[in-house]
Amino acid sequence: MKILLIGSGGRECALAWKLSRSKRLKGLWIAPGNAGTALYGKNVPLGETDFQGIKRLILENDIEMLIVGPELPLANGIADFIRNDGLMDHVMVIGPSRQGAMLESSKDFAKAFMNRNKIPTAGYKSFKRSDIEAGYTYLEELKPPYVLKADGLAAGKGVLICQSLAEAKIRLKEMLVDGSFGKASECVVIEEFLHGIELSVFVITDGSHYRILPNAKDYKRIGEGDTGLNTGGMGSVSPVPFADKSFMDKIEQRVIIPTIEGIRKEKIDYCGFIFFGLINCNGNPYVIEYNVRLGDPETEAIIPRIESDLIELLENTARGNLQNHQLVISDKTTVAVMLVSGGYPADYEKGKEISGIEMLENSLVFHAGTTLDSKGVIRTNGGRVLAVTATGNNLTDACRLAYSEAEKISFDGMYFRRDIGKDLEEK
Repeated sequence: MKILLIGSGGRECALAWKLSRSKRLKGLWIAPGNAGTALYGKNVPLGETDFQGIKRLILENDIEMLIVGPELPLANGIADFIRNDGLMDHVMVIGPSRQGAMLESSKDFAKAFMNRNKIPTAGYKSFKRSDIEAGYTYLEELKPPYVLKADGLAAGKGVLICQSLAEAKIRLKEMLVDGSFGKASECVVIEEFLHGIELSVFVITDGSHYRILPNAKDYKRIGEGDTGLNTGGMGSVSPVPFADKSFMDKIEQRVIIPTIEGIRKEKIDYCGFIFFGLINCNGNPYVIEYNVRLGDPETEAIIPRIESDLIELLENTARGNLQNHQLVISDKTTVAVMLVSGGYPADYEKGKEISGIEMLENSLVFHAGTTLDSKGVIRTNGGRVLAVTATGNNLTDACRLAYSEAEKISFDGMYFRRDIGKDLEEK
């Protein structure tokens, strides 16, 4: 099968690696890709929202399947664009319609969907600029801390947690009146704060049936002990030790099944991945957010645990035959450690030469922010640069191996958290 994969991060590198291991792969194109994806297919210099360029690439190379990695093309309707074009309506698309993508692109839509379908989530109300005074009143009814979410996509930065009522009111004004997140914060969702420990659960669905993929826990803060600024993710662990069969059964019955039934009942065109950002509150799962694609860096931990053929899984999903697919998942543990540029998530420099990747023997390296220069040297090209993923019989072994392998890589200013998974080892 000839496949086009959209994206340029660690998620796409992990997917490209897995796709390349299938005997059914005839050709793989990645747009735009990075230095790592070039090892598994052909990088193409196309932007992820260049729909006309993507169409030309599909038609010129007889592409049979399109896999959409990031959220923006989905929110912009790339699945609808492909499916509604008579020249491309034969192409299998792994990614929901624009309406389905609203589960991620609109926090207000997602919360209303959860309420309609009785999916456990935090209490909330949504506000626009015209009713900011009502927003202030609602904040006064809540207890700290206060959660403010920009309704639209804000590059992972649209969620604010405020410790005081005064701060929450200031931030609400900045979002609604001053437009601190642009169009994304023309509507703001104010939520009750939920106390607990977070985890990520993933499924793939054809719109009627689903398969549960490996779960994971990621680490967002730049500093050890979950301190400092939020990032795109500093590492991940799979599986999550506290997500035992009993807890996963609760998630399936209370969250996954009602979500799939809601999608079917509301006639939402959905074929692809669903990411459930969950929180364990006293043994009960609550949904914090939906994403309509795989997470990053969770993908770098969960994909290596999938033992069955990924192309077969995706094809059965696209053809609506998911109920017949047997998914095989390893019982081993994976730990992914993200190596980032100095200064990230604030200002950082690009173009630093990366050395030591060739020395790794017992782990996988998934490129995120990398590029090849004119001499074929791998250089940094982003804040999050590389993910080192190791597999072990247990969490302790996987952590030890991941860190011993990460130490072999170097570039100027390189930084990584040294406590990924440590909180889970203690439990």
